[in-house]
Amino acid sequence: MPRTAPLAAALAACLAAAATAVLAFGTSATAATLFSDDFNDGNSSGWSQSGGTWSVVTDGTPALRQSKVDSDLARLFAGTTTWTDYTVEARVKPLGFDGADRFLGLVARSSGSTSFDRLVLRNTGRAELQAVRSGAVTVLGSLPLTVTTGTWYTLRLEASGGTIRGFVNGVAAGSGSSQSATGRIGVQTFRATGSFDDVIVTTGGTTPSPSASTSVSPPASPSASPSSLPSQSPPAAGLYVAVNGNDANPGTIAAPLATVHRAVTLAQPGTTIQVRGGTYLLATNIQLLKSGTAASPITITAYNGEKVVLDGENLPYTPGAVDSSIPRADRGAIHIEGEYWRLIGLEIVHGAYGIFGVDTSYNVFDRLTTRDNYESGLHLQGASGNNQILNLDSYGNRDPRKNGESADGLAIKEGSGTGNVVRGARLWNNSDDGFDAWEFLSPVVIESSVAYGNGYNRWNIPDYTGDGNGFKLGGGDVDLPAAHVVRNSMAWSNSAGGFIDNANPGAMVIERSTSWRNGGNGFDFADADATLTRNVSAGNGTAVSLGSNSSGSGNSWDLGGTWNDASFTSTNAATITGARTASGSIPGSNFLWPANGADAGARL
Repeated sequence: MPRTAPLAAALAACLAAAATAVLAFGTSATAATLFSDDFNDGNSSGWSQSGGTWSVVTDGTPALRQSKVDSDLARLFAGTTTWTDYTVEARVKPLGFDGADRFLGLVARSSGSTSFDRLVLRNTGRAELQAVRSGAVTVLGSLPLTVTTGTWYTLRLEASGGTIRGFVNGVAAGSGSSQSATGRIGVQTFRATGSFDDVIVTTGGTTPSPSASTSVSPPASPSASPSSLPSQSPPAAGLYVAVNGNDANPGTIAAPLATVHRAVTLAQPGTTIQVRGGTYLLATNIQLLKSGTAASPITITAYNGEKVVLDGENLPYTPGAVDSSIPRADRGAIHIEGEYWRLIGLEIVHGAYGIFGVDTSYNVFDRLTTRDNYESGLHLQGASGNNQILNLDSYGNRDPRKNGESADGLAIKEGSGTGNVVRGARLWNNSDDGFDAWEFLSPVVIESSVAYGNGYNRWNIPDYTGDGNGFKLGGGDVDLPAAHVVRNSMAWSNSAGGFIDNANPGAMVIERSTSWRNGGNGFDFADADATLTRNVSAGNGTAVSLGSNSSGSGNSWDLGGTWNDASFTSTNAATITGARTASGSIPGSNFLWPANGADAGARL
């Protein structure tokens, strides 16, 4: 059954005050999870149905499915009508539509079966935020979006006071007047089928006090703490680890294990390893060599949002000698070669690589922090595909053994494998690049991510050679193209380029992204067969470098005029580089939004 926070009714009475406090600059509050459901229990108990045919099915993991395509309005509701200010988030996958202008989506503040706020994915090429009052629909905002069946989208509704805001994959879809001050959550379809999963309702969180300065060189570092995670009851196959545990224990919450290593040894497909808060000093690295399955992945997660730090300072090659190589098995405080793993809410530090994966696929890396490692924070290579990297913070990684030229925040390189997706990443102050796809020959999709402050020698490394690009999109010693995709992302204050092809001749797509105050080119696609649409370049060493095969429209260099600091509504990065939201997303702000209202650049 869904996991509802204790005393939800009592909490509901104070939600408005709590949310008001957390939304005010310079204040902080503790996030509370009111409700969550990942449907791993195999049912939709706790939800009330109106129309449609609903069931829990296996869709990678258990998920809620509406399978009656001709249903005019299929709805499920949960929660209470007394909930006021809250955020609801869910993953939504459209599966089929029975005609044009059909939709499915997420509901907040439902005060009745026909009155609610709603964020929907329409099969006419857009997402739409709506206020619905007694069946009458008012469109509050929309976002151009090609809605693809079989693709997961993360939808989020933020209800605060009289305002409702909607986001799709972290991109703002609009805001406006909420139709009600209170109400339940829900999911809906209109003549469509789809899956819904990982529903979470939160109130509160931590909001940083913004700096009065507009300087971003170097920008302030966000908190390294993992985002708050939903409370979860242990599954039957659960194991617990705690700093005061013992590996001779059975691994229950009352008698936990002492090491993640022992839990991994005992784990089988479907096992969830819950790690209690504390710092775990690793004597050997954690090797994930076995595999889960599509229906039963193996999960390692921070218990109930507690701060878990896996510290690899005592491992070999931390750091390695100059010009030395690291044996494959020693790469990574967490070394993964298995498949169908889910790593959630962990902080990995001081390793020879934070996480290193080779020939590994179908994994989810969710709300992780990889910082201050002696190589890249998170690195995947070889035959690795269908990995999801969600809401990663990776910073301060450096490599004295290679004079700073190898340690990226995130690297997917030297290999191939389709289906790799990066969403909501923040990659900053790394010695080499924010993101690097050197010699990775399959398309990688990057959405709603930022890279800043990379390529500066903050560690006094001798003979420093760090590159310093925000997003380095392939290239290398091989001449094969890779059609990487970047959407709604930002690069700023990197020592070299913002977004570069690095001599990759592939048919790349760069959409609605912003490059600001980078030392080199804002956008460098001199060798690619790239399509660039509605991007913004301002204050860089050079605005753009395009070769004869690259094209596009609606970019700042197409629109003309002078693009500089004054071109933006805000140049204060304090909010989006501050504490993440309770759901792990990058907090929204008007940072680097065009002041002239141009429909270009990223919106985070």
